[in-house]
Amino acid sequence: MSLDVLNLLLVLLAALGGGLVATRLGYPAILGELAAGILLGPPLLGLLELDDGLAVVGKLGVVLLMLYIGLHLDPNDIGRASKAGALAALGGFLVPAGLGFGLMILVTQDVVASVFVAVAMGVTSLATKSRILVDLGILNTRVAHVLMAGALFSDVAALVIFAAILGLAATGSLAIGGIAAAVAKALLFLIGTWIVGTRVFPVAGRWVTNRISDPSLQFLLVVLAGLSFAAAADAAGLHAILGAFLAGLFVRDGVLEHRQLRDVERRARGISLGLLAPVFFVTAGYKVSFDVFTDEPLLLAAVILLATVGKVVGTAVFYLPTGYGFREGVAVGAGMNGRGAVEIIVAEIALAAGLIDGTVFSILVFMAIFTTGTVPILLTWSIRWLRRHGELVADERSRVIVAGAGPLARLVAALMAPDGEVTLIDTNAHRAQAAAAEGFAVVVGSVLDEEILEHAGASAAASLVAITANPEVNLLAARLGSQRFGIPDTFVALPPESSVALEEMLVEFGGSLMFGRRIDTTQWDESIASGSVTELSYSVAAPEVVLADGSPLDPLDAALESLPIVIQKGAGTEPFTDDGSLGEGDTVFGIGRSAHVSLDSREPHLN
Repeated sequence: MSLDVLNLLLVLLAALGGGLVATRLGYPAILGELAAGILLGPPLLGLLELDDGLAVVGKLGVVLLMLYIGLHLDPNDIGRASKAGALAALGGFLVPAGLGFGLMILVTQDVVASVFVAVAMGVTSLATKSRILVDLGILNTRVAHVLMAGALFSDVAALVIFAAILGLAATGSLAIGGIAAAVAKALLFLIGTWIVGTRVFPVAGRWVTNRISDPSLQFLLVVLAGLSFAAAADAAGLHAILGAFLAGLFVRDGVLEHRQLRDVERRARGISLGLLAPVFFVTAGYKVSFDVFTDEPLLLAAVILLATVGKVVGTAVFYLPTGYGFREGVAVGAGMNGRGAVEIIVAEIALAAGLIDGTVFSILVFMAIFTTGTVPILLTWSIRWLRRHGELVADERSRVIVAGAGPLARLVAALMAPDGEVTLIDTNAHRAQAAAAEGFAVVVGSVLDEEILEHAGASAAASLVAITANPEVNLLAARLGSQRFGIPDTFVALPPESSVALEEMLVEFGGSLMFGRRIDTTQWDESIASGSVTELSYSVAAPEVVLADGSPLDPLDAALESLPIVIQKGAGTEPFTDDGSLGEGDTVFGIGRSAHVSLDSREPHLN
């Protein structure tokens, strides 16, 4: 076996180009890589070719990809996932899978191929969800929460089901003895991995933490653990991908320190998704045949149609017991209609093992491409449908996270969350003690540490306000809260001298500029601490829009420089920002100080 380096280079370039185009269009990079293989490989242009070396690289990439997916998923999230998510995942799997199995049995009379198609039609991949949820502005809705919960159930169930099918098919017989032996080996593997994962991994992790400080060696040890589990799964008649996935699940906080775990996860993502796995998906495209469009056009169309209709309708029907309505169930089903990595991986494995033929493989690939392509269209339509009927319900998030515990941050916390559902985060023990003395919940640590944010309740937070003296920390904290924990509203304080790059970064992840302008938080902290500020309020007599320079607002006190902090709208309170709006009856609350104290580079906002 040899690896043609030039061929590898061309494959990686094709993967890069296809991935960039796909992500630019709002689709997962995997579909772009697959399309690049179809376009540039044997199915069309024939510019790329497969060799044994590429096959090995691709297989290693898939194993490491499954290790990364296991590292990325938190098993505790499965237990916390909602009833609605479980029902959506169940209906979204059983109905299209049942329709797919019935169709394939009727057409092919091939049980194994029918089962593979059925499972591929039933599973869900939410690789497209992040972009479309942000674009539609629904990250803070119940629909988004249910989609994420349903994805957890579906991802784990799909891997287990696929592995079971592969294991049974590998026996080559449906005799009771063969099935019993396959089940016994699978159970032995699962019990063994559970014991090793829950008993051995924590002990080994403590040894690694105490003895090995080099992150590269820590990553290598995790990879070795993943490969060991993969080899054990192969020996048990399952497949290496299940073993690697389980190894990733068992490497949790407590096995490694949180910082080490995140570093290992980042490295696994980089080497799998960034280098090796794209080789697999590009070369998987080589095995697609366009003959299916002429030889089996009706079967292909039927699979795509039943996969889509079954997913949407099945999800909506099973969703009815939640009491959230049929329309919301349709929206969830539309969002769950995507397929992706796992299905393509297992389909290619089944093709290589001779369990399905090229026609069935091509049908599965084109089904994944077409159904994933419908997600942005169907989800956009269904969300608009919900909005028209007033049924787009916000997620039940209420907590406010404040990064910083200085005097200004404590004042913001008190005004934003008068009922006490607020947590402050600060690295300074003195400021944390002062906040605790005022009755606030406080977490001492870095707001850039995911574990600290989790401890502060970021998973249930509706807002994150970053008011530290460091603008870079403020921006990074807000971005982390938005992208990692799905916090829908983030607000950032920036100093007068902040660069254009920082403001562009704020716009990039959808954050808002706190206080409506850039301010020197240190000066305001000093003014509040010295008692030289006055509480101010302004009631809006007529609707008006707030501009960045504050010009629409009447002066509260001509002798004071004013800092607007929150807007009270009916029973709700929201931060005062540069993109906010005021309506009749709204009240702005803030503070003021002598104008000569300010060194801000802009005109005061409320005077």
